[in-house]
Amino acid sequence: MSSPTLPDLTERAREIFRLVVEGYIANGQPVGSKALAGPGGVNLSPASIRSVLQELQDAGLLAAPHISAGRMPTDIGLRMFVDGIMQVAEPSAAERAQIERGLVSGGTIESALAAASSALSELSAGAAVVMVPRREPRLTQLSFVALSPVRALAVLVGEDGGIENRVIDLPEPVSASALEEAGNYLTSRLMGRTLAEAVALVRSEIAGGRSALDAASSDLVQRGLAVWSTDAAQRPVLVVRGQANLLDDAALQDIERVRQLLDELESTEAIASVLDAARLAQATRIFIGSENRLFSLSGSAVIASPWRDGDGKIVGVVGVIGPTRLNYARVVPMVDFTAQTLGRFIGQDGFSRK
Repeated sequence: MSSPTLPDLTERAREIFRLVVEGYIANGQPVGSKALAGPGGVNLSPASIRSVLQELQDAGLLAAPHISAGRMPTDIGLRMFVDGIMQVAEPSAAERAQIERGLVSGGTIESALAAASSALSELSAGAAVVMVPRREPRLTQLSFVALSPVRALAVLVGEDGGIENRVIDLPEPVSASALEEAGNYLTSRLMGRTLAEAVALVRSEIAGGRSALDAASSDLVQRGLAVWSTDAAQRPVLVVRGQANLLDDAALQDIERVRQLLDELESTEAIASVLDAARLAQATRIFIGSENRLFSLSGSAVIASPWRDGDGKIVGVVGVIGPTRLNYARVVPMVDFTAQTLGRFIGQDGFSRK
């Protein structure tokens, strides 16, 4: 049976559903019929409320963790609430000032990202994450050093003085002259360029027969580039703050779920892939529970929004990760404001790119 939509619910069912979700978000506990019939609830008898609760449960919008307990929203129910019922609350002036405070003083981009994520985690009571692709440095040299007849060390030097090494396996022995020729060729092509720019130029020259390299040197050049060709995109700057916020009283009643979530937050590459989905969507994304594979085991939620540079180009993503009972109405606009704030401040002259 397909899940109902909001128009399928009666006005009475919609109101009870809203109260259950808001009550669960507020305290992390299932909401019972007695609470719904009390002050601020609905003008129905507990028996009538229980009947509506059962209907909502049968529709897949609510669940009862125990036979005698109240109800709590399912992932499907939370999705309906977020998409159709929730009324967002814009950040207050004090909250906006707290988010902006760490960005106005300049410094490095990394320190700005840390300040923004710390403020967001404190305000949202969740773990905040900020991701920006690692800036590709301009390069000065790439050389090869023989380790054995069929292995070589590729040494990449950047204009910022950074040095990175990669070991390359060769299909057959390569002479010292081929190593030197390949290194000189690559150095002349990548000097002053980013790796992506150098890769495009070298591959174009080799494909067009314009490289003047012999077969051994040409193979070595392509192997040397291959070990770095996707490296920059796979190493984003990822800042995570506020994991301790996940250890509140309600969460500690389900310590295994919290442990699972904390383990998931240790996976930098996996988190980056989640945030990348928001970047590709170019808008705020909300993943609830099983909607996202990474956090499905812990039953967690992710709210993420891309942020743009002064030219309108998406350069990173900011988000909040926490239990599915996140205060979506408050956190969604807060994440969106943080993304806008990062876009305004990052890249200004007061920030160092180093």
